[in-house]
Amino acid sequence: MVNVLYIHGFNSSPLSMKAELTRTYFTNHYPEINFHCPQVACAPNVAIAQLEGIIKQAPDSNWLVIGSSLGGFFATFLAEKFQLQAALINPAVKPFELMQDYLGEQVNPYTQERYNIEAEHVTELKMLEQHNISKNNYLVMVQTGDEVLDYQQAVEKYRHCQLVIEQGGDHSFVNYENILPKIALFFNLQSYTA
Repeated sequence: MVNVLYIHGFNSSPLSMKAELTRTYFTNHYPEINFHCPQVACAPNVAIAQLEGIIKQAPDSNWLVIGSSLGGFFATFLAEKFQLQAALINPAVKPFELMQDYLGEQVNPYTQERYNIEAEHVTELKMLEQHNISKNNYLVMVQTGDEVLDYQQAVEKYRHCQLVIEQGGDHSFVNYENILPKIALFFNLQSYTA
């Protein structure tokens, strides 16, 4: 059994455009694969516990992870812990540095949930950072026009992995749907459906 776990980014949701495009692509092209896209908890440690819980529900399955932005940071943690393949889209490399600017109340634009980012959440993110990357486990896709994250941080961190660097674009990853077949190829999904 093959499971794909899509992890959305900060202040996002399963209703985001990338999440919806990914769900539609896998439903249409790989209907026998189980696609999971939860609403990820706001607190980092709670989010990781939630995501680990999903994986542990089917421990004998082949899990593949897709992570966008902060979801890419979480996906890296999971990929290293469980030795999984992960596809990362404009991944956050040092979100604990960025979160300093978001302390206080936040409102998720998709769910309207109000929550607080606290200093302890920044510390939790720092503790989740992975320093040793398994180079064969990652496909990392960045666009140089990302206005939220410095794409060069991802290029440096994942320099020994499969990298796709597209000129221009933005943090949403413009024309994301065009990269989905490359993700499927990286995951070798055709071997599961033969």
